[in-house]
Amino acid sequence: MPQPVLRTARLLLVPLADEHLDLEVQLDSDPEVLRFITGRARSRDEVIESHARRLDLAGRVDGLGYWMAFGSDGGRRGSAPPARQDEGEFVGLMMLPPAHGPDQPDDPTVSELGYRLVRRYWRQGLASEASRTLLRHAFDTVGQSRVIAQTMAVNAGSRGVMETAGMRYVRTFHPSWDDPLPGADLGEVEYEMTREMWATVPGSR
Repeated sequence: MPQPVLRTARLLLVPLADEHLDLEVQLDSDPEVLRFITGRARSRDEVIESHARRLDLAGRVDGLGYWMAFGSDGGRRGSAPPARQDEGEFVGLMMLPPAHGPDQPDDPTVSELGYRLVRRYWRQGLASEASRTLLRHAFDTVGQSRVIAQTMAVNAGSRGVMETAGMRYVRTFHPSWDDPLPGADLGEVEYEMTREMWATVPGSR
């Protein structure tokens, strides 16, 4: 099962492909977007490497992977998703790969939710909206048993998205950092949505 094109109330989600590389470079050129990930902008070569890793991960479990999000009218509330990506504006990268990090389970039925938005689209509820659609896809289409999400404990914005999407806090952990970012001493947090939880989310059925 290849990754499908997905739609939310306001966004068109297109499976990541090589044609999207320049948009990834654009996204990662803003150090504020990567404040809690690298603490700095990424070079084009670094983005090329991460793009290749994403495509590799997207091929490991049918239906999981990465999507590029496009919106109309700046993704404003009440807007409709564009019919095609070239008719919309690039909003960000939405992620649902198999869990693969050093502090994550090696289990093909567990995936990791993530999101990275162009800064001008922050605080419009778009990440939460896309996250709910990806959770539905994970459980209802792919058949995942659990979806996790991780971020720095100090990243209040990302934690807010996880909570708005209905995920629950699981733990705080302290990974080994080569070059710790400010706030790293407070650790990372993990949230989850299980199949059983999803069945009780209003509107999930």
